[in-house]
Amino acid sequence: MIPLSGAGIVSRARFAAATLLALVLAIALAGCSDASGEGAAGPPPSPLLYEIASADGAVEGWMLGTIHALPPGTSWRTPAIGRVADIADILVVEIAALDDRRKLAATFSALGTTPGLRPLDQRVPARLRAKLAALLDRGDMEANQFTSTESWAAALMLAQIDAEGDPEYGVDRALIREFPANKVRELEGARGQLAIFDALPEPEQRELIATVVAESESSRSRARDLRRAWLTGDEAALIDAASTGIMADAELREALLLARNRRWDAAIAKMLDQAERPLIAVGTAHLVGAEGLVALLEARGYQVTRLR
Repeated sequence: MIPLSGAGIVSRARFAAATLLALVLAIALAGCSDASGEGAAGPPPSPLLYEIASADGAVEGWMLGTIHALPPGTSWRTPAIGRVADIADILVVEIAALDDRRKLAATFSALGTTPGLRPLDQRVPARLRAKLAALLDRGDMEANQFTSTESWAAALMLAQIDAEGDPEYGVDRALIREFPANKVRELEGARGQLAIFDALPEPEQRELIATVVAESESSRSRARDLRRAWLTGDEAALIDAASTGIMADAELREALLLARNRRWDAAIAKMLDQAERPLIAVGTAHLVGAEGLVALLEARGYQVTRLR
């Protein structure tokens, strides 16, 4: 792997920036990047897809729970997803410019770099230092290479070491490529999304590192299980995934998931009032549970119905 200094930081950062919250929320749901794809065997794919209608039954838009990285050849597009993509007037995603890797890398580097920081092994509990050393070794890295990397950025980089799947085949990226550029809207953008991490207090940033390190040995099997849950639309498993691991920390859950859901709920409600009907494609973690977008839109009086 490329060392984390100079151009190496930017090279590695662009991949971290490309997946962003998906890794940290454990909803990357990615598979092996050298896999031949999934969905040909077992239950047919049924990712979470919803129709949003007003109180009088008029369809105002749709909402799809996405996955940001997949093995090539994964069969995920159902007839219902295809129909909705064809008739939606606009596409709404978290970040529109996913293919602009140079800009993503520059944003990641600008927000995540501060000179003169402690070596990484001094930012984790002593009980995790052996696991951190093993994780860094697998990534051809050293703790002292992170002395200019803020803790949240280091956590995303560490999460990449054992990550599976390829953002090139992510659902949001596939959909963005299907819509004209002037028909794609974003809820946050890369800077807005990364700024959430950057604003976390240092203790919470270090909790991100600690959780990534602590769960690194089981991350691949967990990702495969979660990917299957996403592919089959197993809502109970997805709700559990969105409330365990890093999301079990109340402060992190509020900053990285719940507060964003509330902001998006308000923005989506405004879009639904417009003439153009949106397909809202965001990470699956944001849709499910009592404080997810489905529940929030229902509380506004919308009829939200799952499509299969």
